[in-house]
Order: sequence, then C-alpha cells, then structure tokens
Amino acid sequence: MSLSKTLIGVAKGLLPDYVYLSMHHRKKVGRFPNLMKPTTYNEKILYRCLHPDPRYADLTDKLTVRDYVRSKIGEEYLVPLIAEPESLTKEIFDALPPAFVMKANHGSSFVKVVKDKSQVSFEELSALATQWLAIDFYRVARERHYRAIKHRIFFETLLLDESDAVPADYKIYFFKDESGRKNVFIAVISDRFGEQPRGDFYDTEWNPLDIGLGRFARSKSPNPRPENLPMLLDIAERLAEEFQFVRVDLYAPKGKIYFGELTFTPGAGVSRLRPDSVDYEWGKYLQVERAH
Repeated sequence: MSLSKTLIGVAKGLLPDYVYLSMHHRKKVGRFPNLMKPTTYNEKILYRCLHPDPRYADLTDKLTVRDYVRSKIGEEYLVPLIAEPESLTKEIFDALPPAFVMKANHGSSFVKVVKDKSQVSFEELSALATQWLAIDFYRVARERHYRAIKHRIFFETLLLDESDAVPADYKIYFFKDESGRKNVFIAVISDRFGEQPRGDFYDTEWNPLDIGLGRFARSKSPNPRPENLPMLLDIAERLAEEFQFVRVDLYAPKGKIYFGELTFTPGAGVSRLRPDSVDYEWGKYLQVERAH
C-alpha cells in the first residue's frame, strides 16, 4: 500500500462517527444522509449504528446469541458447535474433524470453510485467527454495538446441500409496525463462496421482487421455492418478535433449518438498494427507536 493511501486510511480512522458515516454513505449510496431526521432505510440503519439498543451486542455476538435462539426455537436449530477455545492451539487443531467451519464471533465475513482438513495447516488457521481477532469491527463501519463484543474464535459443523455445496443463505428482513402489521422480504444469497455470488429477493409467497442489493448480481432465473418456506418464515418471526426490525439469517439444507445470525444494522447503512425507491419504501417500514 502506498504512503498516500496509508495516510488517507489513518485520517479516515480519526474522523468522528457522524462524519465518517456521512461520507461513507455518500460514497456508497450516492447522497449525504440526514442523520437528524432520517427517512430512508439506510439512514435509519445508520441511526441504529450510532444509537444501538443495548440488546444488540449480545444478539449480534455469534456465540452469545445461541442462548437466545435456544430459548426461542430450540437447540435443534443451532448449527452444532465443535469448539469455542480461548485460543487456537495445536491440540485444538488436531482434535478438529476432517471438515468444519472456522468463524469469529465479532463481525462479518470472518468465515473459513474447510472441506478437507488435510488441505490446511495449523499455522495457516492460527495466522488467520490472529488476524481476525486483532480487527476492531466497530472501526470498520462504526456500528457501535460491536464495541461490547469480546473477540472469540469458534468452530462449527460444516453444512452442505444436496450438491455438496455450502447452502444458500436466506436473509429474512422482518419489519413490524405499531399495529402489528408485518412487511417481510426474503433475500437469497447463492454461491456465497463461489466465483459468482448472487442476491435475489422474494415476497412471502415466493414471488420474485425487482430489488437488487449491493454488490450482488441477480440470478438469470428464480431460485426454487423452499419446500419448508412456511416453517422458515415462522422461525424468522419467532426470532424477530421482540424487535420492530431485524434481519434473520437461516439455512435450509436437505430439508432442515439452521440459524445463521441476527443482524440489526444490515449493510451498516451503506448497502445500496436498487432501484433507489426501495430505500425510501423500506424507510417507511423502519421506525427510529430509542434505546431501551
């Protein structure tokens, strides 16, 4: 990295959260946000980043959220946990099964899929774990609830679908207004770790929606409707019932359903929705909530 880019990165890191988020939103979404009176979906997500509900930290932490999921829908919907060590040692590595997933609990994209343990080394995973644990994820996008999460590494069972691939990610955006009326949108992220990841939106009847998200290309043809769609939606609603808005991520390989994560600030308020009118439409569904 050049010295100029390094200096720019340092300078951005010193900016106050409000200034940094305003600049980042302008770059990604195409306009400066109104953080005093937010109206669009992304503006209101930015507001959440700056004024998080105290509950967000424990429910965003990929380890502590398991207690919440267990109490709401049961242990059987949790991806089996292999290990959650204080540190990754050679002994821990040696005891891992032939296939697994390594993750960190305190941010996004800390995922290493290992289908064949013989193809990775302890040194490789140790270096990756050290790199992840050193990252202050709050500094990445100023989502303040991440500051309260203790950094941990953990290992889960590797889930595979019928084609021996990592299963699609069902991201269910669950909005609920004061009257109890719900607006639900389902994003399907396919081929997440492949060369052509795709993102497609559907309503609760599995009708395709003309919505694009961030960097994801749209699929050329609709995704197959999950056979257990009603159950996916029921589980998402049960996990979301205590909140006005949350995104519930689920997997549904081989007819089963597994919990992925809860996300209260999707895209950190800078994930562009296409067409732009969706940002305004969803903004009507998302209420600005004061912290409890």
